[in-house]
Amino acid sequence: MSKELLSRRLRPYLFRNFHRVQCLYHTRRHEVTHDYEKRVAQLETHKHPEEWYPRISKSRRNLRVGKNELQNFGKRLQNGETDPNAFHPEGHGGMLVGKITSIRTAGSKLVFMDLATDTGSVQVVCKLPYLQHLNSALTVEHWKAYTKTARKGDYYSVVGHKHVTDSGELSLLASELPRLLSPSLHQVPEAYEDAETRARNRHVDMIVNAEAIQTLHMRHEIEAGIQGFFNERGFVKVTTPLLSATAGGAAARPFETVATELSDERLQLRIAPELWLKRLVVGGMPKVYELGPAFRNEGVDATHNPEFNICEFYEAYASLDQLVSTTERLMCELHAYIESLREMGKFSALSQPTIRPNYTETGGSISEVAQFQRVEFIPTLEEKLGTRLANLESEEAYSQIAGLFAEKNISQPTNPTLPRLLDALAAEFLEPLSKDRPIFITHHPACMSPLSKHFKCPKTGQTIAARAELFIGGREYANMYEEENSPFEQRRKFEEQLQQRLKDAEAMQLDEDYLRCLEWGLPPTGGWGCGVDRLVMLFSGRERMSDVLAFGSLRNVVGLGKR
Repeated sequence: MSKELLSRRLRPYLFRNFHRVQCLYHTRRHEVTHDYEKRVAQLETHKHPEEWYPRISKSRRNLRVGKNELQNFGKRLQNGETDPNAFHPEGHGGMLVGKITSIRTAGSKLVFMDLATDTGSVQVVCKLPYLQHLNSALTVEHWKAYTKTARKGDYYSVVGHKHVTDSGELSLLASELPRLLSPSLHQVPEAYEDAETRARNRHVDMIVNAEAIQTLHMRHEIEAGIQGFFNERGFVKVTTPLLSATAGGAAARPFETVATELSDERLQLRIAPELWLKRLVVGGMPKVYELGPAFRNEGVDATHNPEFNICEFYEAYASLDQLVSTTERLMCELHAYIESLREMGKFSALSQPTIRPNYTETGGSISEVAQFQRVEFIPTLEEKLGTRLANLESEEAYSQIAGLFAEKNISQPTNPTLPRLLDALAAEFLEPLSKDRPIFITHHPACMSPLSKHFKCPKTGQTIAARAELFIGGREYANMYEEENSPFEQRRKFEEQLQQRLKDAEAMQLDEDYLRCLEWGLPPTGGWGCGVDRLVMLFSGRERMSDVLAFGSLRNVVGLGKR
């Protein structure tokens, strides 16, 4: 294939008479850089195009090795020593594959490469005399073709022997000329600091910034830790529908779509798996959990994204106190697990959480967990406001609560229903109490929790919910309550929510099918939900949810599609 033909296929708009569609600057694809052109020309000069992207070959002789095999196979070496039989008794080398993160030369016959592998970074030493000693057919021209084309960002495979350099660094001494697997056609930048640029080029961000890929590894470990926690306690992991006729389980605006297979019926993406999971409890599964996506047609900010990951569990016969204790235990076990991984050298580029739970470890496991502080909603709010709240079920409750905003010089939320006003007061006076320690805000006003059990507070006489929320550093991490299992009470609460929908489109809808399900009997059940993305933010020290999502927020994802 000629140079011109190859370039036309890779970048046709480098040539005349190519029609380019005019587009706005911010949506235009990146122009070809001079470095790109030079790189293609460099590769063409020294390698046939078919050698740029070869198929990976399975070798019968060469064992695939990584950092662990390099450390553990063969004999212990002194500085400057090589063990050609470490990986094979007949002297066949081990094969290392990875991406060049650093390459440097020491004269014309010695090259050092650092290869990032799936088990860590490994130094590769390439000595021309050693290669020619093992292969007399290797010429200086072959060597120059390698040294002039290999650069940071390229993927290579290297066959070699276990070796320790004169300075004492364990390495792989190449016994064959390194083989290109996939070149980087762009210069890898030294730094990527602008947030917009990083979000627009997430793959490059991961190459340059270690915290980007370490955050995704931490997400994996946290999700694995959550699943292990519930699996050990006899819970069954399930998967429930994402699409349904009605999205219930939370007060939020759903995304809507149309199903052509169902006569163009309008469907909604789920906002929470709650109602599905409680159906399973009714059906005879007393301990279930789900970890997966949910969707809410709301705004994007530092702690919210319309598409997010949630974990919910439901346990028959679990009280609110048990839910709170389970939450404390889970948070402490996750903290201990992540800390153990940090001690092993993982997540070195990530910050540690500034607030840690209080627990005692014995023999590598948690033996004692200290209780997080409990903050009762109404008594604490009355103390902060310096006034008693009216009966929140009375007609004058709304006017009194709304008047407090003017009195305290606080801005009212949009669509100021009574639940929204109370939620805003909690954000102002209660949630900041978690600034230095984890707290549970408990026993919310009944109007704020239509799916939970309600009862009369002996202190205030108010009707309150058997509910708690975990806050750490001013952010909510978990929500839990004793589930309303009476179909009669649940219908009444749904109907109250329908009245709220006249003012608030995000109020919960009435789900007749769920009410019919309750008629078959839901045992006393405790339910719990936690935002997984926020947990990753907490343990990785990241301040924005977009930083813990593989491709950023919804704005970032949509922007990628428009480039």
